[in-house]
Amino acid sequence: MNTPLRRLSVVVLVMFLALMGGATWVQYGQAGDLNDDPRNVRTVYRDYGRDRGPIVVAGNEVAHSTPVDTPFGFQRVYSDGPLYAHATGYFSMFQMTGIERASSSVLSGTDDSLLWSRIRSLFTGSQQQGGSVELTLDPAAQEAARDALGDQQGAVVALDPRTGAILAMVSTPSFDPNDLAVHSSAQVNETYNELVADEANPLINRAIGGGLYAPGSVFKLVDAAMLLESGEYDPDSQVPAPAELELPQTSHVIRNPGGGPCTAEDTVTLTYALQQSCNTPFSALAMEFGEDALAEQAEAFGFGRDLDIPMGVTPSRFPGGMDQAQLAMSAIGQYDVRVSPLQMAMVSAAIANDGVLMTPHLIGTERGPNLQVTSSTEPEEFSRPISASTAADLRQMMLAVVESGTGTPAQIPNVAVAGKTGTAESGTDAPQHAWFTAFAPAQDPQVAVAVVIEHGGADGDEAYGGRSAGPIARAVIQAVVEQ
Repeated sequence: MNTPLRRLSVVVLVMFLALMGGATWVQYGQAGDLNDDPRNVRTVYRDYGRDRGPIVVAGNEVAHSTPVDTPFGFQRVYSDGPLYAHATGYFSMFQMTGIERASSSVLSGTDDSLLWSRIRSLFTGSQQQGGSVELTLDPAAQEAARDALGDQQGAVVALDPRTGAILAMVSTPSFDPNDLAVHSSAQVNETYNELVADEANPLINRAIGGGLYAPGSVFKLVDAAMLLESGEYDPDSQVPAPAELELPQTSHVIRNPGGGPCTAEDTVTLTYALQQSCNTPFSALAMEFGEDALAEQAEAFGFGRDLDIPMGVTPSRFPGGMDQAQLAMSAIGQYDVRVSPLQMAMVSAAIANDGVLMTPHLIGTERGPNLQVTSSTEPEEFSRPISASTAADLRQMMLAVVESGTGTPAQIPNVAVAGKTGTAESGTDAPQHAWFTAFAPAQDPQVAVAVVIEHGGADGDEAYGGRSAGPIARAVIQAVVEQ
């Protein structure tokens, strides 16, 4: 073979290898990125062409796929969409959220647990079907939370303190996921952009995420837990209760709600301080115990810890590196303390469950297309933030809050409700946030709930935790215990 032919052979061989290598890289190396690229129309048709399984609440399908006579094959439909929107999320042409995303492999039928179902479909030639996901939500509690919040911006979370099952998760304002599940990319984009531009942020699940909130006086449950766990205090211990507390190295003064003293005396019992939500005792004692002790107690309740329900939860935070004045403000749920409603429901749930905090979860059971159970969520301990004796003491103190303290609007005839109110400055000129967290029945708890109303809601500057948020918590509790 002469030299020119040898050179040509080498060039052809190199080009052949380059072609094979490029094809291999596209088919295998880039397969994942190409499949996930929103511009890949084949992926859109493939995903919409699957019979996606339902999301179920109390035996009713709140999200399901229905056959349509279009190239896409199936249309995702959400029954009572706005009520469950922040739980189900949406399955759109270019995006998924909520359970639609967290459990997408089960719903689409591609999960490893559904392997035999896929093999059976392959041999029988039948349409591949997705599995179903059953949520722990209680429809009565969910509807009660939605109806009680009404047009106010805020959120409600209710837990079964014995198992961690999420019974209600409502964030307002909501949205209709049906508007994002249509087969028109132009319409989807228009709707999505409108929702994103809405100043009320309807797409944000305020119950578990977003910018979080200053908790105000509901954080005093963490203070009280720290004091009781120390062994130095009990519910009847006398604690300092000045009308004003001057903060070290500042001109700032902490006052009690209403601006006056808790009582005519210089001290009050720890129970009375919580019952009337006095500020000065908790701020003074926090400075005495120090940042580390309060931070440790907050972390035991879940602050700063990652959690999936299975959607990701924004960790609540207790600040570090504070001076004494900042610590005093943090003790009453101000400064840089930020929480989600789920976090405050977890605090109440731990107290209700004898000091044992169960891991919150939204999924109860997953099933295959033929309804066989492929997985179920077993109750799991998250932490033990307080002892059983401390939990018992806090239960009695929280009962006093509702029986004759700041939480009387949450009273329910023949049901013992244990609760705590909170009113938190938002750091802006807007009205304060109103909080309430509670559990009931106190001696046999079935539900723990947390409510936040942004910027006072309908009450505006006149909003207070007990008066504004208490009735919402009462409605949710009644929906659970009166079934």
